[in-house]
Amino acid sequence: MKKILLLIGALFCVAMVQAQETFPVNGSYDIRSGQFAFTNANIVVSAEQTLKNGTLIIKDRKIEQVGTALNIPKGYVIIDLKGKYIYPSLIDAYTSYGLPEIPRQSFSGRGSAPVFTTTKQGAYHWNEAIKPEMNAHSIFNLEAKKAEEMKKNGFGTINTLIKDGIARGTSAAVTLGDESNNLVMLSAKTAANYSFSKGTAKTDYPSSLMGSIALLRQTYIDAAWYKSQSKEFNISLDEFNKQQSLPQVFEVENWEDVLRADKLGDEFGKQYVFKSGGDEYQRIADIKATTGKFIIPINFPKAYDVEDPADARSVTFAQMKHWELAPTNPAVLEQNGITFAISPAGLESPKDFWTNLRLAIDFGLSEKQALKSLTEIPASILGIDKKVGTLNVGKEANFLITSSPLFAKENIIFENWVQGKRFIVSQMDVKDLRGDYDLVIAGLGKLDMKIGGSIGAYEVNIVRTGADSVKTKANFVRNGDLVNLVFDLTKNPKGDFRLSGYLDKASPLTFKGEAVAANGNTTNWSATFKAPFIEKEKKEEAKGVSQVGKVVYPLVAYGNPDLPKTEAIIFKNATVWTNEKDGILKDADVWVENGKIKAVGKNLSTNNAKIIDAKGKHITPGIIDEHSHIAISRGVNEGTQAVTSEVRIGDVLDAEDVNIYRQLAGGVTTSHLLHGSANPVGGQTQLIKLRWGNTPEGLKFGNNPGFIKFALGENVKQSNWGEFNTIRFPQTRMGVEQVFIDAFTRAKEYKAAMAAYNGAKNKSGLTQPRKDLELEALVEILDGKRHITCHSYVQSEINMLMKVADSMDFKVNTFTHILEGYKVADKMAKRGIAGSTFSDWWTYKMEVLDAIPYNGKLMHEAGVLTAFNSDDAEMARRLNQEAAKAVKYGGVSEEEALKFVTLNPAIMMHIDDRVGSLKPGKDADLVLWSEHPLSVYAKAEKTLVDGIVYWDYEKDEQKRKEIKEEQARLIQKMINAKTKGAKTQRPSLEKPSLYDCDTLEGEHAETEEH
Repeated sequence: MKKILLLIGALFCVAMVQAQETFPVNGSYDIRSGQFAFTNANIVVSAEQTLKNGTLIIKDRKIEQVGTALNIPKGYVIIDLKGKYIYPSLIDAYTSYGLPEIPRQSFSGRGSAPVFTTTKQGAYHWNEAIKPEMNAHSIFNLEAKKAEEMKKNGFGTINTLIKDGIARGTSAAVTLGDESNNLVMLSAKTAANYSFSKGTAKTDYPSSLMGSIALLRQTYIDAAWYKSQSKEFNISLDEFNKQQSLPQVFEVENWEDVLRADKLGDEFGKQYVFKSGGDEYQRIADIKATTGKFIIPINFPKAYDVEDPADARSVTFAQMKHWELAPTNPAVLEQNGITFAISPAGLESPKDFWTNLRLAIDFGLSEKQALKSLTEIPASILGIDKKVGTLNVGKEANFLITSSPLFAKENIIFENWVQGKRFIVSQMDVKDLRGDYDLVIAGLGKLDMKIGGSIGAYEVNIVRTGADSVKTKANFVRNGDLVNLVFDLTKNPKGDFRLSGYLDKASPLTFKGEAVAANGNTTNWSATFKAPFIEKEKKEEAKGVSQVGKVVYPLVAYGNPDLPKTEAIIFKNATVWTNEKDGILKDADVWVENGKIKAVGKNLSTNNAKIIDAKGKHITPGIIDEHSHIAISRGVNEGTQAVTSEVRIGDVLDAEDVNIYRQLAGGVTTSHLLHGSANPVGGQTQLIKLRWGNTPEGLKFGNNPGFIKFALGENVKQSNWGEFNTIRFPQTRMGVEQVFIDAFTRAKEYKAAMAAYNGAKNKSGLTQPRKDLELEALVEILDGKRHITCHSYVQSEINMLMKVADSMDFKVNTFTHILEGYKVADKMAKRGIAGSTFSDWWTYKMEVLDAIPYNGKLMHEAGVLTAFNSDDAEMARRLNQEAAKAVKYGGVSEEEALKFVTLNPAIMMHIDDRVGSLKPGKDADLVLWSEHPLSVYAKAEKTLVDGIVYWDYEKDEQKRKEIKEEQARLIQKMINAKTKGAKTQRPSLEKPSLYDCDTLEGEHAETEEH
């Protein structure tokens, strides 16, 4: 064997591999083919095919033959691999290998002047986050050190991309060979790449997740338009179009992002491959429904160090659950038939790769699937499966030589051949050092040294017998024939010993070298082999899958193992606030079935309904919050431009926001989620029902008119944004008015142009107007298909917008906040404009100095449809008490006061045909209160949405106990993991974002303002 390896080494000392055909050579040509035959091996050709006692023949970087009983041609170096294994080298589908490091993400905004359009020289896209012109292959350069690191883990091929921006350009597939950039390139363009992160773009827009989605949506539309126009040349859109035939890879953070990206892809007929966050197990049915392929990480979270109870309180229930369940993710994907590749992307250390991969196998991932996910599947996803991924004839000679089956704990990767070139990971002819030795340290006497464990993972113990007996573990490091040992004889005053030496392979096996004592004295040492290592017979035990707790929906505190279902229920003998002409009924029944109110009356009965005795209790319609900012992900404001009507809150719903559950506990069943107030024309709003545990799409109210957020006042003119924000128009209240006039003037011109084009009988010679999502939303307002809810405070500005609406022929549906509504109530009533206000908030900024607690009552008396809203996650839990303030301030009747948070906002949002009152046929959204609903002592005992009990006071008590028990179990499990040597991390409190109108924190912003 040694002679053969020396021969191999000699061959590699010359130019064995084919030189680059197009490159000149300075000197004599010496090109030799690499011809090798690997015999007597267990050859894993693919996950489906293994050859026992097989032969692999390679020549000129390629696999020439593979099989059994092959005739080896003359001139081939024969390498006997009896008892060893050959596998295809692994493939990593998601790296930035060989590419320049991306600069730290840059921000504009608070710390610098805004940037509205690209600073990049050339005919590129206006927004720097859209850069499909980036091609990884054009800036790729070999990185020998990184390549060696990856080859040690078994990788032979990688896909590399520039991880910067929303449209990121193309990736390239290269091998980890060390010859030249030209020879390692397998495919120059493997995929087009996307994300929701703007990266290093200097342009302010987008500053939020919804802005990123809107920008990418508009880019698809612009690219389609670009193909049919001749007005302009745009490098970015040209490249974007060229890349649509490639695989489309989308990097996302979590399962909600998967669904967001998939929905966007469906709009444009694109099926993405998702580079995911590793939490797909949390919503596996929805993940499977995307029909997408995945590139998943195995960067499982480390256990939290929770031995200190104070630290344990800083770890959320969700963090604990994800720590336990994340390793099950690959197995869950496999069990659900989802195609996925595995990537080490995101690992803290390359050494964690095999540890985490074997952990995933312990949690149910099959070894067959693991191999596929690291070879064939990534090759197929990237379109390089004809070159790599299996050991079939004609493919690149990329393969591993291992001691054992690849995923066995004791396996050693000996060699990793890349394009027919050998890379040594561990020596194959390493002498097994295990056994018992006589250890002699001059001046200390004789000791016993026992070397056990496995080859490559030795366990060394130093033992002394006699009166001063001691046994201690030694830290043992081997580097070829050189060894180092460190151990502590704690019962000996000489203390620590550090031994360095070499291995003399003469018989008997002997170590020799120098020893250094704790006091610095040096002496000689030797260790002589005396008895072979006897491996304890291992009992074959049926290996089960590691057990974990249940997934709950959502995977946060108060989630449910199963989503609740609709029931047939009759509430008996309650005081029922119908909000209909029947008014308040005493000792009445409410019957709900199939998600609807079946009947309201007395003595209702049916055999198939659950009976709930509600005597002494009150039932009201579910509370409706007209102005809320809960359940929004990564930014409530897209405040980078004066008009952002293209962004949509519906794109960024966060179904895991615990405020959904908390507000159900306060009787809220419907929330109107608004964009913030950073610009005159903000984004499109989203109406949701608080269906706790559903997906973002499952929260949406459905079949309701669209709304959009407008805003007036200090925020939109940036008077409170800081000294650098004096550039974006508008900067004055006069400018705010002009923004509305300009926006609707453009919208009218756009509408006319679209109508002219669509109405033309002969379109030859006509250029189709570019579809503009910003203007499309404004046209919907002009057409009465989308309604305005406007953030407002000051009388003068409210009058201004009403006059602009009159002159531009659109209607304002609602003025929200409107604490000076009592001053303009007559004008609002005349135009049929509703007012959604606070009950008694005032003096929190200059604009509200004239606020009074009688505002709601005065607007109501003036004929304005009036509601109270929260604009606050905490206040929304007590909107019943806010309604009671209308009774306190002004003497509004109790029945009318309740309507301020139920029927009136329903009418305001044009959904009163479904919610807001208790009427047969309407949605069964209702609340069972312990007592009078306007009382500060009233508790919501049950809250139903669509006839489903999403909040139950008694079940909540049980949930709290279960959560404590589950947390205690997980804490103990993490402590046990630490005790067994698992890596840990310090707890860091995850503080959720609580948005209000003024919040500027988001996907890309640095700071937050309240």
